[in-house]
Amino acid sequence: MSPAGAPGPGPLSTAEIISLCDRHLLKNVGRLPLALTRGKGLKVWDAEGKEYLDFIAGIAVCAFGHSPDFMAEELERQARALIHVSNLFYNEPMARLAELLTRASGLDRAFFSNSGAEANEAALKMARKHGRDRSGGKRFRIVSAIGSFHGRTMGAISVTGQPGLHEGFQPLLPGVTFVPFGDLDALDKAVDDTACCVFLEPVQGEGGVLPAPPGYLQKAAEIARSRGALLVLDEVQTGLGRTGEDFAFRHFGVKPDILTLGKALGCGYPVGATLSTEEAGAALTPGTHSTTVGGAPLAMAVSLALATRLLDKAFLASVAETGRHFFSELAALAEKFPQAVEEPRGLGLMLGLKLKVPAAPAAKKLLERGFIVNATADTVLRFVPPLTVTREEIGLLVRALSEVLAEEKPEG
Repeated sequence: MSPAGAPGPGPLSTAEIISLCDRHLLKNVGRLPLALTRGKGLKVWDAEGKEYLDFIAGIAVCAFGHSPDFMAEELERQARALIHVSNLFYNEPMARLAELLTRASGLDRAFFSNSGAEANEAALKMARKHGRDRSGGKRFRIVSAIGSFHGRTMGAISVTGQPGLHEGFQPLLPGVTFVPFGDLDALDKAVDDTACCVFLEPVQGEGGVLPAPPGYLQKAAEIARSRGALLVLDEVQTGLGRTGEDFAFRHFGVKPDILTLGKALGCGYPVGATLSTEEAGAALTPGTHSTTVGGAPLAMAVSLALATRLLDKAFLASVAETGRHFFSELAALAEKFPQAVEEPRGLGLMLGLKLKVPAAPAAKKLLERGFIVNATADTVLRFVPPLTVTREEIGLLVRALSEVLAEEKPEG
């Protein structure tokens, strides 16, 4: 049940919470009929006290699971010292986090915002201004990938390669060209002397947990830089350990000119970061971009505590090992249920299981069994659990998933 001391006259039931939300919230999000009130590690509980194992971790956000003690302690410690001062002043946690992230990534400069989408907005402005400054205004086009997802703000959605998400919001940001993900010929043709950047995800998350093909990102960097454009990598979902490396670009032997982070950087606290080379970052001079709350001491202190742990080499090695085990378990399911499963996908603990049937019904059946996963790209079950997930917990999911897949029949 809800913990003692919860706000309001008393704990509400699931039905009451849903009713209250339905009366007062915008209808812009489709939610599951589940009201979660408490969490610890991989586990969450609803308003009636039913337990679930959360294998999406707030959509790849809760890297250390729900309500880690060290995070709560750091939030309290910093809240008692200094919460917010605005971007008019320096603060120590911001300085230390910038140092940590730039050193770890090999990039030079950092800008802090409040979400992954905002990090991408900063990257878009940086890339476009960098291009215009060096071409007399000629270089402004952004080349992105079909199937990509970069956020819901107007700039971020404009470079998101999913037409269904554009409906009703046109005209979007002009000067965006989409090419098939992994198609080097199409990319080569799209990047000319009017392009300011190539904007890609190392692994397309919402696009179906699709890693970039071998050699693709390296060649994309070569194509972009040979024509005066920048390579921007959106690592909002893949960054900070999710793939078993500190940054997913390590898997592909390439380093971006601009890198965006979010999700695990705050583990539920709203934080985003845009990292860049010295040259790319120089485009954003004083007055060209900012945010009032970005870089606030409270956000920076908790992010510093999180990032220090996420970038620990032993921790990253354990994530990679657990990810290999999880992938092998999914591969075994693909062999066992060829009528229902096409293939496992992903890197580290960013994994997907592509089905030969719609994925949403399978996700619903798993939820009924007490496991939270989600369906993406119509036929893919996505698994992005806390990076602290154990083999035993994975085993519980795999057994439940085996039961679900045994019931599935291919379409047609």
